[in-house]
Amino acid sequence: MKILIVNPGSTSTKIGLFENETPIFEKVLRHTIEELSVYEKIGDQYDFRMQIIMDALDEAGVSADELSAVCGMGGLVKPIAGGTYYVNDAMAADLQNGVQGEHASNLGGLIAKAIGDKIGAKSFIVDPVVVDEFIDISYISGHPAIKRRSIFHALNQKATARKYCKEAGKTYNEVNLVVVHMGGGISVSCHNMGRVIDSNNALEGCGPFTPERSGGLPAGDLAAHCFSGKYSHGDIKAMIKGKGGMVAYFGTNSLIELEEKAKTDDEVKLIIDAMALQIGKEIASQAVAVCGKIDAVLLTGGIAYSDYITAEITRRVEFIAPVKRYPGEDELAALNAGALRVMRGEEEGKIYR
Repeated sequence: MKILIVNPGSTSTKIGLFENETPIFEKVLRHTIEELSVYEKIGDQYDFRMQIIMDALDEAGVSADELSAVCGMGGLVKPIAGGTYYVNDAMAADLQNGVQGEHASNLGGLIAKAIGDKIGAKSFIVDPVVVDEFIDISYISGHPAIKRRSIFHALNQKATARKYCKEAGKTYNEVNLVVVHMGGGISVSCHNMGRVIDSNNALEGCGPFTPERSGGLPAGDLAAHCFSGKYSHGDIKAMIKGKGGMVAYFGTNSLIELEEKAKTDDEVKLIIDAMALQIGKEIASQAVAVCGKIDAVLLTGGIAYSDYITAEITRRVEFIAPVKRYPGEDELAALNAGALRVMRGEEEGKIYR
């Protein structure tokens, strides 16, 4: 089976062609600010991105007619359980209208459906960031005006969990895991027998601080900043996401650069150690969701390449469960695997309503 994968990002579109599990062709199509600035909304970029994808396939000698399926990156659809979903008209309408907001990933399902419909192939999305499998108690924030939301790196977390289970000779539905995705944002989630029952909202500033996000700032001090008259709403949002974390302390989100500096700079080392500590505390917090009955803690994402940070986290949390490390994230392969599971009948494709 040949499956085309489409993963639109803010300034690029990654595409890949797989034959079963084997990647045949991968390419990153980069878009300049000038190219994108002519479009008022992300949805307006649809024709532009579709055309460059088709041109790239033509240049690679790939015919759409040979595809068995097309799988797009899941966008901001309504909260749904994890799994592989057919891209139907209801989903396409919600992606087009931005039912939970605008994001480049919304184009993934739309493009997948358009190509699939044209050639008579199935189209899918897999484990979007809005996967919501929380148990009732996990939604409670502490004030009825604010509800906790499930937004996390669902695709990579669930793919990593399945990878661990394959190695351990277990199924995803019989283990309890804490999975930690560590990148520009850091999400830490409790996977309970195949269901993510709790997680920090990495997108909106909860949990540990990260290379570019401030994490869970002291609420009183944050409120004081909001009403000090010094900051706009946009300034505060940037403080929380984009200009927080390591960027706020040192003006860079490059942990490679900062780890090198930490060898001779005690302040840099202190902040890196503090981030590792906060990640460890969030892991312990998620373990509590299943009373500490955790089979393994899994570290994944770009920061998992760091020997120093992963060692710091491990020494703090290995009393909870064994710690396993899966550096990086291969979103194209994860999307392909989700589509393959349905195409092979290993799991049932879900219908979006």
